[in-house]
Amino acid sequence: MHSFSVATRGSKLALIQTEILANSLRKLYPAVKCDIVKIKSSGDINKNKLLFSVNEKGVFEKEVDKAVLEDKADFAVHSIKDIPTDIDDELVIASILKREKPNDVLIGKSKLTLENLEPNSNVGTSSLRRAVQIKRKNPKVKVIPIRGNVESRVRRCIDGPFDALVLAEAGLKRLHMSNLIVQRFNYLDFVPAPGQGAIGIVCRKDNKKTVNILQKIEDKPTRYAIDAERSLIHYLNAGCRFPVGAIALPNLRTNRIVMHASVFSADGSQSMNVRKSDVITNASQVGMDLANDLLSKGAADFAHEWREALEKWNSQK
Repeated sequence: MHSFSVATRGSKLALIQTEILANSLRKLYPAVKCDIVKIKSSGDINKNKLLFSVNEKGVFEKEVDKAVLEDKADFAVHSIKDIPTDIDDELVIASILKREKPNDVLIGKSKLTLENLEPNSNVGTSSLRRAVQIKRKNPKVKVIPIRGNVESRVRRCIDGPFDALVLAEAGLKRLHMSNLIVQRFNYLDFVPAPGQGAIGIVCRKDNKKTVNILQKIEDKPTRYAIDAERSLIHYLNAGCRFPVGAIALPNLRTNRIVMHASVFSADGSQSMNVRKSDVITNASQVGMDLANDLLSKGAADFAHEWREALEKWNSQK
């Protein structure tokens, strides 16, 4: 019988995602045992800081993966978008599970779509990428930063000062809260974060036996998509402080992958949108090519605007 210790954050969503991983393993190995090792990450501890005001990369990942590096866990379960592209050299993303819907969605008290919200409505988000796209869709609303797990953010919308929230559909669905969704945004019109909706399992490279087992539960189309999207942010060198939207759409039937990527000016008045298609095995190359396309169009020039915008954003209460 296989028995594994699995490192994860202790939030309800993280534990549900760990259970999704365990269920995937049980389909192949019905007697498998997964013992959960709950880890508090710096992103969980520094709750007074906004997500995009924390300078360190991997604020939700570092301590969890440390347990794997120190052999306190066999592997770790993460939301892919929380894993930096420069993870420790001793680690590997051994497996990526089938992606949930990557779309962003709106929930709200009034049941109005974003475009129809009243002027000065308070719309909460934890993401700069979402913030700028919200303002592009409805310049008259107030975008307010919000921290906390999904459930606490939802409560502050339903019972508190927020009129609406924009957040990932995947988290709501896994928490069985899809009934709250008022509006689902088209992922080509409201571009998600690279990796949004996907779960990754990080393991030590030298733990070959476990890596081989984890690879058996991987969803190949999702791997191609994530390879393309992570390649983009690696070559664009985009962290939490520079918002990038990207979605890669693999098609095993045609053996092609199509990727869309967008970056925005701090005030939302300008955007750069690029698209590329190639054979599916060139997924990482597609991401690199789109990063170079964006840089050649002047995407890096947006960066200095964002520094000033971040100071203003983070001063909001």
